[in-house]
Amino acid sequence: MSTALEIPGFKHIYSGKVRDLYENQNQELLVVASDRISAFDWVLPTLIPDKGKILTKLSLWWFEQLSEIVDNHIISTSVPEIVKDRAMIVKKLKMLPIEAVVRGYLTGSGLIEYKENQIVGGNSLPAGLKEADKLPSAIFTPATKAEIGLHDENIDYEKCVSIIGSADAQTLKDKSIDIYTKASQIAEKRGIILADTKFEFGKQSGSEELILGDEVLTPDSSRFWPQDKWQPGIIQNSFDKQYVRDWLTSQASGWNKNSESAPPELPSEVVAKTRQRYVEAYEKITGDKL
Repeated sequence: MSTALEIPGFKHIYSGKVRDLYENQNQELLVVASDRISAFDWVLPTLIPDKGKILTKLSLWWFEQLSEIVDNHIISTSVPEIVKDRAMIVKKLKMLPIEAVVRGYLTGSGLIEYKENQIVGGNSLPAGLKEADKLPSAIFTPATKAEIGLHDENIDYEKCVSIIGSADAQTLKDKSIDIYTKASQIAEKRGIILADTKFEFGKQSGSEELILGDEVLTPDSSRFWPQDKWQPGIIQNSFDKQYVRDWLTSQASGWNKNSESAPPELPSEVVAKTRQRYVEAYEKITGDKL
């Protein structure tokens, strides 16, 4: 889906669903956030204006807020002019093959798991919980990373240990819950519920320290709900790409997510309203205008 830019001083090495990676002679990575958007494991054919800029600026804001409790991969924001405001230069990490998911509320795939046996990611939960209920405490529900076009697989803590070892698994769990706890407190002060989120960690060559990488606490990796409209028992309004998912699964799209056919172009109204949600998330959380 992506056509990599030619960026002086950097060589393109990889393109993911949303980001393009480049490397310089110092083995530093340039992470460029595009305006691409994905849903249901597809990269959609329509761009969301300013999305890459919002993801980058919001990630940088969160990395700064969290710097006292976790080290991150940021080296510099002095990037080539062609990718100004939507790129950052970061440390090259060997990423753990685990998505560190933390949930404070019951929704999405967590709710689906819960309905089976009141267990989510190996965590036993009380009976009688419903959509959007706040959990007694935040839970760590890891997932394995999937290639583009494939589904991440929710796993329990024991499976996580078998993949990365007990020491890294415990550190991953503890750091992830600490980050979620602080971030949710910050968000609540701004009238936003952080329902759940996912983090990615890695290690520098020759080090065992887990470093927070990728992006952090954006509408792409998190569910943000308006606090004043929170109503357990129903699906919440959200500052993320749920609007896109809802349109794709509606009759209006004419698309079946269980088919093997690619999703259609997004209508201009869906693009505009999705952009509005991303902008609103950024401005409410940071207090700054985009």
